Amino acid sequence: MPPTSATRVPVVILTGHLGSGKTTLLNHLLRQPGARVGVVVNDFGDINVDAGLVTGQVDEPASIAGGCLCCLPDAGGLDDALEKLTHPRLALDVVIVEASGLAEPGTLARLVRFSGVERVRSGGLIEVVDASAYFDTLDDGRGPAPVRFAAASLVVINKTDLVPAADRPGVLARLEERVREHNPEVQIAYAVGGRIDPQLVYDAAVPEDPPDELPIAALLREAAASHGAHQHARAVTVTTPGTIEPARLLDLLEDPPEAAYRVKGTVAVATGQGPRSYQVNLVGRSAHVAAERRTGPGTAVPRSELVAIGLELDPDAVRQRLTDALAPAERPSTDGLRRLRQLVRVSL
Repeated sequence: MPPTSATRVPVVILTGHLGSGKTTLLNHLLRQPGARVGVVVNDFGDINVDAGLVTGQVDEPASIAGGCLCCLPDAGGLDDALEKLTHPRLALDVVIVEASGLAEPGTLARLVRFSGVERVRSGGLIEVVDASAYFDTLDDGRGPAPVRFAAASLVVINKTDLVPAADRPGVLARLEERVREHNPEVQIAYAVGGRIDPQLVYDAAVPEDPPDELPIAALLREAAASHGAHQHARAVTVTTPGTIEPARLLDLLEDPPEAAYRVKGTVAVATGQGPRSYQVNLVGRSAHVAAERRTGPGTAVPRSELVAIGLELDPDAVRQRLTDALAPAERPSTDGLRRLRQLVRVSL
């Protein structure tokens, strides 16, 4: 039987031009407690991922043979790595693919979306930008903006501290304008040293370090803390008893709350054979919904819960949107069921 959404591992693609700070951001994520993170990189010998973190938090790290990720003739090499890292015995929370600086983001997004590995689901594409060097290296501002931004679900404008203070507001506003030329609704985070809140990227299974993690990760976190805090994500949770109207849920997924980068949860929908639960995951504008396996009679009373996560959420407004999406319904509309089933089919 195919895996459910709950057993599929999100695969996050990390892209960015050479020197943008991808590896620094990756190392920052690896230092955070509680998550079991798998990493796929082009070559561990050429990419400076902290060896202690890789040893301590990443099970069976897989290099892709044959050079840069962007040069793979098909998804075979990437699928082999994902097959290994998403094996249930590893119980990973997320797999992060750090791409070459030459990689084409849109191609990588398609490789993950159409991966032959059934335990995989897309976890979004993070594009890292060096704010201090962008207009000197990647974009002179005279022609169209780089098309690479079009595939991103989250853009991290990094190294903001290296832009002179007097110039910073203008440079960042201009950079954001260039990003939105190809991706008007993309979420944008600002960072120093690649420090973003891991909640934007994945869920941690436990709130502290896994018991078998090497102590070096905790020590590196303490050392990094002295360099300043990152933007903290906010989370808003709404829970309702009973079954819901799927049309309202689909409306929310098609038009997420403002500043909500991720929406996740479990919802219950009435069917002719009793209530059925669905796992919901939205990253950026990409939604994934999967039906849970049916359970027999006598199970717990159904309930629905959604969590929205983002950097600048308006808690009251977001809570109202989630509440509206979870409006109780004993008999879902025909249109709502049709739309839900269609999204489940395309999520497979």
